[in-house]
Amino acid sequence: MSDDAALSVKHLWKIFGRGADRIVGTPDADLSRAELKEKTGCVVGVRDLSFDVAPGEVFVVMGLSGSGKSTLVRCLTRLIEPTAGEVVIDGRDITKASESELRDLRRTHASMVFQHFGLLPHRQVIDNVAYGLEIRGVGRKERRAKAEEVVQLVGLAGYETSYPDQLSGGMQQRVGLARALANDPSLLLFDEPFSALDPLIRRDMQNEVIRLHHELGKTMVFITHDLAEALKLGDRILIMRDGELVQIGTPDEVVGAPADDYVRDFTSEVPKSHVLTLKWVMREPRDGESGDGPVMTSDTIVRQAARAALASEHPVRVVDDGQLVGIVDDDAILRVVVAEER
Repeated sequence: MSDDAALSVKHLWKIFGRGADRIVGTPDADLSRAELKEKTGCVVGVRDLSFDVAPGEVFVVMGLSGSGKSTLVRCLTRLIEPTAGEVVIDGRDITKASESELRDLRRTHASMVFQHFGLLPHRQVIDNVAYGLEIRGVGRKERRAKAEEVVQLVGLAGYETSYPDQLSGGMQQRVGLARALANDPSLLLFDEPFSALDPLIRRDMQNEVIRLHHELGKTMVFITHDLAEALKLGDRILIMRDGELVQIGTPDEVVGAPADDYVRDFTSEVPKSHVLTLKWVMREPRDGESGDGPVMTSDTIVRQAARAALASEHPVRVVDDGQLVGIVDDDAILRVVVAEER
């Protein structure tokens, strides 16, 4: 584990079925999902998965239905018991935690936001938001004050006394988000929270997550099957298939250098100029080449650079830490922008 990781997962397995705990470490563990099911009746949900999440990072796990992403996120807090491996949150291996330690983890360190809001229909918004604090034994005055603060934060001011059935789906999800934030967790886990929402509401909620991340800096693990959502939200993206890791990288790495045909197919329709950075289109500077063109860093998105680059008579100079690291010609910009408009 990286010493400064907020979350560290090492060789995590989840196998469903009788005798599952006897498979890891045997030749059967190397069988494909279909072969293992045929031979043993067991099904692999997560296969030997390892990754670290840095403090304050938005880490997105994506894949198609059945890829194991929801099983993974439930293993992180032992809502589903892992078959083997380590899950370390804030320096504690939760696979070795007692029941009381697990309760403490779920109440104070890691909060989940689900697709199905799970709101208490007979309680007003303010009391739904304060519910986790009530379970922890926080006094009424203190928990109401905290709940009111979080209600303001997620844009629900004025709805404190409303009941869940009086709210739209997007507003109900804001209540779920507020309830998760009220406990002030170090880690927020999202399991496809917006997949049931209408497209416009979904976009608003994605923007809300981005805003809250900028304001609060929480570490977030976000599960989705939607690549556009993953690219919009993620600092890094882990792509799963059949319980296994296919690729892990930044959005521009996933789009610019797909690990295999599976990822390439996933990303084929992505407007690359909105994701790729100048490091993907720049060339090596030639001897004595400095010029008078615009100066940009290598992590500038191509679409953002296009207007200034095409308006200048000189190529863009890509400068990182005071060093000229690349040159971007108009042709390099146009190849990306024009290709996606065909």
